[in-house]
Parts: sequence; C-alpha cells; structure tokens
Amino acid sequence: MNIRTVCVLGGTGFVGSHLVTRLVDQGYRVKVLTRRAFRSKHLMVLPGVRLVEADCHDGSVLRAHFQDCEAVINLVGILNERGHDGSGFRRTHVDLAHTVIESAREMGVRRLLHMSALNADAASGPSHYLRSKGEAENIVHTLAGDVAVTSFRPSVIFGRGDSFFNRFAGLLRITPVLPLACPNARFVPVFVGDVVEAFVGALKDSATHGERLDLCGPQVYTLKELVEYTARLLGKSRLIIGLSDRFSLLQARVMEYVPGKPLSLDNYHSLQRDSLCPEGGICPTALESVVPQYLGDATHHNRLQHLRSSAR
Repeated sequence: MNIRTVCVLGGTGFVGSHLVTRLVDQGYRVKVLTRRAFRSKHLMVLPGVRLVEADCHDGSVLRAHFQDCEAVINLVGILNERGHDGSGFRRTHVDLAHTVIESAREMGVRRLLHMSALNADAASGPSHYLRSKGEAENIVHTLAGDVAVTSFRPSVIFGRGDSFFNRFAGLLRITPVLPLACPNARFVPVFVGDVVEAFVGALKDSATHGERLDLCGPQVYTLKELVEYTARLLGKSRLIIGLSDRFSLLQARVMEYVPGKPLSLDNYHSLQRDSLCPEGGICPTALESVVPQYLGDATHHNRLQHLRSSAR
C-alpha cells in the first residue's frame, strides 16, 4: 500500500503532536484538521505539515480534506463531557467515528487508524466513556468496506506533556494531603513513544488490517502507587489517603460539579474496571526511564534555586 499523505484528526493534542512529528520524520506529508490552528504553532514549523481549521463533525468538510489523502488517523477523544448524560461522549466518539468512516469510504481512502481505549465495550462498559469508545470502535470496523481499519486500545498514556502524571503533579505541589479516589484501580501505563511507533508501524503493515490492538506497558501499578511515585519525583512529602469505594463515589459526585471536573462520576465508573491488557500488547518502555525526565526537571530546578538562595 503506497501511502504518501496522511490526514490526522486530533493531531494537535498530546498523542497527536508526538505522532505528527514522527510521521514527518518518516517522510509522510501530514494534514492536521483542527478547530484552532493558531494554538498549534509548535506543529507549523514542521516541514510537510499543513494545519487546516475545519469542523471535523461536518461530513462535507471531511470529504473535501480526505480527497487527496491515502490514510486517515482519528485520535479525537475526551475523558469528560460538559454535561452529565453521555451525549457529549456520543457526539465526540460515536458520531464522529461514523462520519469519519463514511467519508473515508466515499473518498477512496485506503487506510484508517482509530484511537480507542483499553476496556472499550459498547455492551457492558461501566461508563459512558468506555461504552462510547466501544461503539465507535465497532462502527469503524463494521462499516469499513474497502478501507483497511486498525484500532488501538491503550492503557493510560504517559510522556512529556501528558495529562496523567502532570495533573497529579500539579495537585501534589499545592496540597499537603490528597484524598485519592479508587486507589486500588490498576493500570499498565504505556509510553507515548511506543504508542506512536505502533501507529506508524501499522500504516503499511497489512497484518494489522482489521485488528484491535491492545497497548500496555511492561508493569502493573495501582493508582495510589503511581501518585506516590509522582510525589517522590517531586521531592514532596505528602499524605495520600486512599478512599474507600463509598467515599470515592461521594468525592466523584461532588467533583462532577467542580469546574474542569477533576474527577467525574464517569471517571469513577471507568475506574471500576482495571486498565490491563488481557494478553499481548506489551510495549517495552518503563515509566521509570521517562517520567523523571519531565517531572524531575522542575524538581531539579527548584533544588538549585533553593541552594542559590541558601548561599546568599
């Protein structure tokens, strides 16, 4: 399969920025559809990248931009919705997936890579997030037609710019005590670089056509272990209190209505199912070899500042 131009939806986010950079390194021409191009200046400097302001939910817009592309990658996703009834998840995950695959088929796109999530399950997912991810995944595979589809189902993704370790680091910097919901929920964190390599490698790999690929790192951790590790990296002595299920649910019910939804009811329901790969899908990079490089930078700088102040 000769692929020269790739259209990326969700290419300005955390995973997308890493992926677009890697695609350029591999010699692909990349078109990134985004709502606000001016917020993505870091991608504008990359050779072979076109940032286009577009409404990705408009089928006519997608068809116009898919016309000159051999492959499409859909990374669009949300962890929380503005409302509370699941409609935000359905629009972002399910409706968009349907529009993407229909537009791809109509324009003769040969390859679609779709970002799903570990535990995505349309029938029995415990949350709106996981059910909508599962339904979206089913749609792109069922309606694929002549489009070769591969979906990817990662556990929590880490790397410079992530929203997992950086979010907890932000909380740990400002509070001496952290009540932690669902402390025993288990994850197998996967490095963004490994996720990107899986996507890029699959573009021309016919063995991945029609596959739903789990992506997990090499080691299992509980949520509390990951937060405690973050505190150690920051050099912060913090009391991290693991909440019971009852109080975890109560915290989620309260946080559901806090601006930004630091923890939503839907997050709570997602955490009721461990984010583990049932078999295979193991990516090699350990978080201990990467996370200190971006969380440790600030800690090292703070220590230097403290030493300079002490020397005056």
